[in-house]
Amino acid sequence: MKAFLKNLFNEERGLETVEYAIIAGLIVVGVIATIASIGTWVNTKFGELLTALSS
Repeated sequence: MKAFLKNLFNEERGLETVEYAIIAGLIVVGVIATIASIGTWVNTKFGELLTALSS
């Protein structure tokens, strides 16, 4: 296993794969954070609408 990881990091294609995995992970984290933020905003707006309609 140790030799496999060493070869993976020594090969250029292996490094590219690791770089793409890191980039993909960062994009996924950004998308999740954005969706969570938008979800909170939408929930707040619906709450305000419900309050306005109830009055």
